[in-house]
Amino acid sequence: MELTEENYYAKGTSWHYMSVSLFKDFMQCEAAALAKLKDEWQPERSPVPLLVGNYVHSYFESEESHQKFVDANSKEMISSRGKTKGQLKADFKVADAMINALKYETVFKALYEPGQKEVIVTGDIYGYKWKGKIDSLNLDQLYFCDLKTVDDIHKKHWSSAYNKYDNFIADRGYFMQMAVYIELIKQTFGVSCQPFIFAVSKQTPPDKEAIDFNGDQDVIYMEDAMRMIEENQEHIQKAMSGEETPIRCNHCEYCRLTKKIELPIHASEIEIY
Repeated sequence: MELTEENYYAKGTSWHYMSVSLFKDFMQCEAAALAKLKDEWQPERSPVPLLVGNYVHSYFESEESHQKFVDANSKEMISSRGKTKGQLKADFKVADAMINALKYETVFKALYEPGQKEVIVTGDIYGYKWKGKIDSLNLDQLYFCDLKTVDDIHKKHWSSAYNKYDNFIADRGYFMQMAVYIELIKQTFGVSCQPFIFAVSKQTPPDKEAIDFNGDQDVIYMEDAMRMIEENQEHIQKAMSGEETPIRCNHCEYCRLTKKIELPIHASEIEIY
């Protein structure tokens, strides 16, 4: 199946190509990920955070892409009543501030702006097809950039895997994303590229940071992420094909919704998450 701008985000392509976001969904709860993929269930969540992220991304993609996004989502973005009628809603005023926090930064302009935007890459990872979309790819200088919108760049997140607090890069699986993108770029274009993340926060005023992955611990985390893919991918693919039963996490939104009481449990044995 050939990937294009038109079908890249279509659910049908996910049956042919694994992606970092889909893999992370399965690692959180296989049963929920499969139900979502089959359109049997969708999580209850506000679309605003995703729209804010896409608003910022589209601005730095091109003027045409940004206007197209605004036109397609104006109902969600523009206030329709009261004193603010016709104005951007509060979340998108913050998004404008996030854009302004980045667009005049010398390092951002030097690294992010020259690259080709929204580049589709594909490849084979441990025997299965994968896809990715690079925010800004500079093949001449052998690097790529990813733009991330976050609530707080310095917020701590508990990692049960490493039994310690970690940052948003580890918590959101971005070590895995960067490692996969390095491999897919290599398979698509035959070159090895260095990753960067530009992060901008939703605070007032926004915080911003340029992040590389050159540290010794960064390399270990990326190797761990690829090992996780290798160890779990075959089972996930078999769960998708119906050959194996997807595992329930038993505490997410989907598992709570579909849970059935069977036998009573001991009061002292209630699980704590």
